[in-house]
Amino acid sequence: IDGEYILPKRGSDAKNRAVNLHIAVYASDSKEIAIATALVKCKGVKGSSIRFSQNPPAIIYEGWPEQEDIYLYTLSPEKFLQTNMKKHWVSLLPVKPLKIEKLKVANYTNLIKRANEDEKSAWLKRILQ
Repeated sequence: IDGEYILPKRGSDAKNRAVNLHIAVYASDSKEIAIATALVKCKGVKGSSIRFSQNPPAIIYEGWPEQEDIYLYTLSPEKFLQTNMKKHWVSLLPVKPLKIEKLKVANYTNLIKRANEDEKSAWLKRILQ
């Protein structure tokens, strides 16, 4: 966030899916996915995926969140366009949050899981291709 606005920035995606590589503000209409996304962006997490249709919605392949707090931004849908993925929205313009909540990471770890060895191995194969 810069001043009052969340500024567009380049997304990242190990699979290089075009939908995640825009210079945009990324958002979800699912509070759980938005929080899970914040958790996998924490200091200490080195590899992760958001799984929109699974529970928990995020898997961490390497590392673990080292922060105490994250922020959840409630945004107006006005400037957003839905991507070809459910619960996934982008805005190419800066967005002013309607509400900002400070959340304790420890209260939301049920939304993330550590990858088991098979999941980690499959992830490594995907990113090294």
